[in-house]
Amino acid sequence: MSSPSPLRAALLAARANLVPGIVLQIFAGAIVAAYYLHPGSRAALESLAEFRGEVGLPFAIVSTGLFGAVIPFAILALNASTRHRYSLGQMAALTGFWAYKGVEISLFYAIQARIFGEGQDALTIVAKTVVDQFIYGPMLATPLTWLVYAWTEHRFDTAALSRDLRRPRLYADRIFPLLVTSWVVWVPAVAIIYLLPTALQLPLQNIVCCFFTLLIIFMTKRGPAVPADATRAEKA
Repeated sequence: MSSPSPLRAALLAARANLVPGIVLQIFAGAIVAAYYLHPGSRAALESLAEFRGEVGLPFAIVSTGLFGAVIPFAILALNASTRHRYSLGQMAALTGFWAYKGVEISLFYAIQARIFGEGQDALTIVAKTVVDQFIYGPMLATPLTWLVYAWTEHRFDTAALSRDLRRPRLYADRIFPLLVTSWVVWVPAVAIIYLLPTALQLPLQNIVCCFFTLLIIFMTKRGPAVPADATRAEKA
């Protein structure tokens, strides 16, 4: 039987992620609603924003490394079927990658705020979401995330990764399906994230990324899904 086309594979993966995507969008929406409608929640989140401002980029490094890798790996270690999915070296590499992504995403959000402002009007939200998901994602976030995860899955075998990179349809066959999968969750999710002040966007992104990864792992029962992590890379 022939393998599905890249578009077909992307649509199948997107459909598989539809339910966890909706759950996470509701979760993110609830946090935003609490910020604007519940004084206690708003005060707590504003305290978090102040703390992040005091700490600076180290907050982004630690927070994103923690939510993007450490917490998911801890959950994997508690599950017998996924306990040996990654070696300690692989986990360390991916934790470092997500720590770096914290800096990248934090700076990206700051640039978006500088260009488009910090308003919550529809035009601002749409503009940020379009740049995020249809320029930054396809050109940088998704390809880089695929590259890091492919290298890790090959257990840092540069020759094996090089063979992948020489594929004539690399983007169409490997990266595009991952990109479409990520859009299912992250197009609505980043629109919700951009409703918060800039200082709170990264923390919400971190939470969605972590829970999306875990949902994919346990709903598909296939170990830590690269598309899940990659997806936040998008935001990454």
